Amino acid sequence: MKFGGTSMAGTERIRRVANIVRRQQAAGHQVAVVVSAMAGETDRLVNFCREAHALYDPAEYDVVVSSGEQVTSGLLALTLQGLGCKARSWLGWQMPMKTSDAHAKARIETVDAPAMVAAMEAGEIAVIPGFQGVTEDGRISTLGRGGSDTSAVAVAAAIDADRCDIYTDVDGVYTTDPRIVAKARKLKAVTYEEMLELASVGAKVLQTRSVGLAMKEGVRVQVLSSFIDDDATPADELPGTMIVSEEEMEQLLEDGEMERQHVTGIAHDKNEAKVILTRVPDKPGAVANIFEPLAAASINVDMIIQNVGRDKGETDVTFTVPQADLARAQALLEDKRDVIGFNRIITDSRIAKISVVGVGMKSHAGVASSMFRALSERGINIQAISTSEIKISVMIDEDETELAVRVLHTAYGLDAEG
Repeated sequence: MKFGGTSMAGTERIRRVANIVRRQQAAGHQVAVVVSAMAGETDRLVNFCREAHALYDPAEYDVVVSSGEQVTSGLLALTLQGLGCKARSWLGWQMPMKTSDAHAKARIETVDAPAMVAAMEAGEIAVIPGFQGVTEDGRISTLGRGGSDTSAVAVAAAIDADRCDIYTDVDGVYTTDPRIVAKARKLKAVTYEEMLELASVGAKVLQTRSVGLAMKEGVRVQVLSSFIDDDATPADELPGTMIVSEEEMEQLLEDGEMERQHVTGIAHDKNEAKVILTRVPDKPGAVANIFEPLAAASINVDMIIQNVGRDKGETDVTFTVPQADLARAQALLEDKRDVIGFNRIITDSRIAKISVVGVGMKSHAGVASSMFRALSERGINIQAISTSEIKISVMIDEDETELAVRVLHTAYGLDAEG
């Protein structure tokens, strides 16, 4: 079971979480719980780091930001004890959860769970702070924002759990953000591939890496809400959203439990920034010179456009990076100006990425043209396009995000009836 920051925001909510956990144990389950920091706490700690040093050392940053989850794991263990349950916290370094040494965005390598499993078999509830681990040389590491989901799936895989329930402030995965489109529908099931694309393009329900890990390890994940009454139905009977394999999805469609749709959902992401390098030499190796330093710094690059070369053997290269990495990306590129040979850097953080996702696209033509037509009819300009087998993403002006999401949700017939 994993509980997000809004579920852990304050003692009252932690008591509610403790009751949900206690009910699962009372139903005969052995339970491990992964918790996030209290809502807003990680942002507060990140701001302290920025105030201390603008170009902070990521290893020390991890020491500071990992403390949020340490607090909530201790508090939940105490609350469970207060309810008469046996419980203890297992910090990232105590299990241990070994990670790579890419601080602030580490990857889980191994989860050493035998001691914890033995405690669970003896009737103890294991409470684990999400988002954190320990490097080979014994330093605290964190997994990047939303990393608690990844911690939960990794723990579920390590202990061979029947299911990984991710409790959040939404009661499942919707066709789009219900705060933008009131007629958004909750999906009964979504494939790993679709969830992977939705998560990677801005759907805030699950972190991308957690879905990739669930897919690789075959962990069945259920997304449901922790904001349910104390006497509510147990999770097993609640209509959350199951994240399943394509085979299981085919079975659900055959059994008539799901409708077949070409498009599953529309996602949006305002946390992107556009970078343009002008007059880059149009020759072999020039593009590698741009992206190698960014890759070495673990900065994710998404959309890439290289304009047609000019007569002078020069071209402009446009790409997007996460907004949080923009300053570092800029500094790295300026550093390599002589090697890359560009003229100037132009950046724009007032952009948004809108994505249409669905496994049905594999076998259905016309999804892209419907998207471009719907946006053009509302005068929304497309600045860049990227595609995969089951996704089409476009870059647009940030101010048009909500309009674009509503227009596309209607265009693909995703609006709920009534």
